[in-house]
Amino acid sequence: MSDNPDKEYRLDDQIGYILRRAHQRHTVIFAGLMPETLTPTRFAVMAKLFETGTLSQNELGRQTSMDIATIKGVVDRLRDRELIKSDRDPNDARRQLISLTEKGRLLIKEILPSAVKVTDETVIRLTRSERITLNKLLRKIC
Repeated sequence: MSDNPDKEYRLDDQIGYILRRAHQRHTVIFAGLMPETLTPTRFAVMAKLFETGTLSQNELGRQTSMDIATIKGVVDRLRDRELIKSDRDPNDARRQLISLTEKGRLLIKEILPSAVKVTDETVIRLTRSERITLNKLLRKIC
């Protein structure tokens, strides 16, 4: 125990611990509202492609904050389910261009209301102003 009680470490007050608990809560809500086969990373890829259109696999990884190995695995699994497709870039044969298939576009359009509900349920205890502040603060530390 510390000689100075003001400097005691309390796990419950640590940002990493609080963020992990918030993430766990969000993950449970996501699992309850989204299709069972759509993980948060798979959803992120599909949502980003719906938002932006075709992206190179490398850019898709950057825009969804996934490393090279993770984005490759996610792309492979979504391609196996025929939710996305990849084509060689006609200007650079080394680049894969990733886009939603019609099946993927229909699925994402169908589940976007559930995705909104996931966010709403995650922050249900916050006022609108607190939600805005939380988003700003979290973006600041990312």
